Order: sequence, then structure tokens, then C-alpha cells
Amino acid sequence: MSGTVMYVADQDASRAFYVDKLGFRVVRDEEIGPGDRWLEVVPPGGQTSIVLAAAADFGRQPGEGAELAFACDDIHATVRQLREAGVRITDPLEVPWGRTGTSIVAAKTTDPDGNDVVITQRVS
Repeated sequence: MSGTVMYVADQDASRAFYVDKLGFRVVRDEEIGPGDRWLEVVPPGGQTSIVLAAAADFGRQPGEGAELAFACDDIHATVRQLREAGVRITDPLEVPWGRTGTSIVAAKTTDPDGNDVVITQRVS
């Protein structure tokens, strides 16, 4: 499994957003040292995890520079499901993608630290 680290202000709030609202599952949530917590989540059906690291523990600011993009099979059903879970998300919008004449339909939300989370579905 591969992954990335995202620095957050409150690991519990981020866990609630990604797990309870977006449907991610927890891969690992444990203390790795005095006061240090490793919180790793993965999207449904995904192979890439996100470590939700406490920004203050690493001298970082939460929400700096992260934009996450995840694909789904049915953007309208996914947006409806996320709204039912209390997620504020834009309406799906079709946009051109690449040079092959394809496009994607995308909707965007933000996590508790202001990181953009984009949900996409590829269309022809």
C-alpha cells in the first residue's frame, strides 16, 4: 500500500470527516511514541492511504497545499450519499480532461482543515 501524509489540526475531527462522512476505513490508529499518534485511513476500494498527522507535532500548518482527488463509478449517487452524511459538496460539473476528447464530472468539498477533496467520474 502506498500513501501520503496530510497535516491536520485535530486528528479526531479529521478521522470523523474521512471515516464517518466520506466512508474511508481506518488502517492504523495507535500511539507510536509519547503523545504521537499514527492515524492512517484509506478510501473505499482504494490502495493509497492518507496519514492524518498532527500538524503541530511536525512544526507544520494544517491545510497547506493538499488537494486530494478520488474516483468513483457514479458521481451523482456519490454526491447524494455524501450530502446525506452531512457533507457540503458542490454539484457535479463536467469538465474536459486531457487531449483525447474525454471529460470528467467532478464535485468538490473541503475537509475540516480546508484541504480540497475532489470526487470525480470519468466520462467519454
